[in-house]
Amino acid sequence: MAHPAQKQDPLEARLAAHAMPEGAAWAREAREDALSRLRAMGGLPGKRDEYWKFTDPTTLNLPEPPRAQCFATDESAPFSEIDRLRIVFVDGVFDAEASDDLALEGVEIERLSDAQARDIHWARDAYGVLETRGQTPVARAHAALNTALAQDGVVIRVTGRPSKPINLTYLHKSEVSDAILHHLVKVEPGAEVTILENGPAAARFSKVMEVEVADDARFHHIRLQGRDHERRAATHMFARLGARSSYKSFTMTVNGVLTRNEQVVEFTGNEAIAHIAGAALGDGKDAPFHHDDTVFVTHDATDCESRQVFKKVVRNGAEGVFQGKILVKKDAQRTDGYQLSQALLLDDNASFQAKPELEIYADDVQCSHGSTTGAIDEEALFYLRSRGVPEDEATDLLVLAFLAEAIDEIEDESLRADILTRLQAWLDRHRG
Repeated sequence: MAHPAQKQDPLEARLAAHAMPEGAAWAREAREDALSRLRAMGGLPGKRDEYWKFTDPTTLNLPEPPRAQCFATDESAPFSEIDRLRIVFVDGVFDAEASDDLALEGVEIERLSDAQARDIHWARDAYGVLETRGQTPVARAHAALNTALAQDGVVIRVTGRPSKPINLTYLHKSEVSDAILHHLVKVEPGAEVTILENGPAAARFSKVMEVEVADDARFHHIRLQGRDHERRAATHMFARLGARSSYKSFTMTVNGVLTRNEQVVEFTGNEAIAHIAGAALGDGKDAPFHHDDTVFVTHDATDCESRQVFKKVVRNGAEGVFQGKILVKKDAQRTDGYQLSQALLLDDNASFQAKPELEIYADDVQCSHGSTTGAIDEEALFYLRSRGVPEDEATDLLVLAFLAEAIDEIEDESLRADILTRLQAWLDRHRG
């Protein structure tokens, strides 16, 4: 672990570059508590920290973000063919004109700054709570920093079953933007919601989403990260699941100098389900690509199921990382935990680092983990080529087949089809 004095200096430099937002007394207290916890951790992480040894956090710690060029694209916006409620942030700032009316049956949506300005609001008992719980047993300094400094975000309380998904769109227009967003989602008993996220967001992007899924409630989450090559992002999702609840999250990432996605899920109610999946494609030819998925699932209830499926395809010096842990506490009997991380290296210059972990204290469980790294199956490639399929197209077909297990975690067929189309487009652009 890095020496505390070495870590503290980057923290103070970052704090000096950002003013703490105003708000009601409870909001200020939550932010000050996050800052106090952050200092108690010793500051921001260094390369010697156990959970950062595969990913260099230096550029995430800098007072100002490295410049990131904004890339124009003629590709249709993700989810544009779907009827959804669109909430737009430009470089981390809510854009009311570009967003839809926030009124939607079965759900209450407010801007974070509006909620935190009020003395009485349900967010008072939610802001920073799951982030704080997620700091044990592993410190997540950038999440605490986000709670302390978040400039904007939304609070969403789901009381029914909205007729359409809520789409959080993040646009990047400034090459020096440093966006810090914090979202709260509370899904009441028996309610159900789908949250869609897309866009590059900023030159450097910090996002925390805290998700409380009550008894018999369902939460669906689909996120597309891209398409800017030079962006950097550190995101966290913290979830707590009630009895018979369901939490399903899928992330697809293409491009990006550095992306670190963390998911921290806690089972507190019996018979709950959590499926977390991701697909990443990186090509280091035009810009560096480093993608890190770090997942921590805690089973603290009986008869629960967790599933982690992560696939990465990398080439031309691109790097992939997976760190996943399943912790089963002693009373979490009949736990079913599954974890799979796989990488497909399309050349000798790409790399993949994996650290799967199981820590089990119950005696009636079914838990497994597996991690593999390999190249394209030469026999399968030969089979396709022998039937007239050009080598580049055959390779693309095998890549899509490799990613299929992760993409199949998406329940909605139309969303699954849209993502497959975008993956094929990416492969076409990077062919050869």
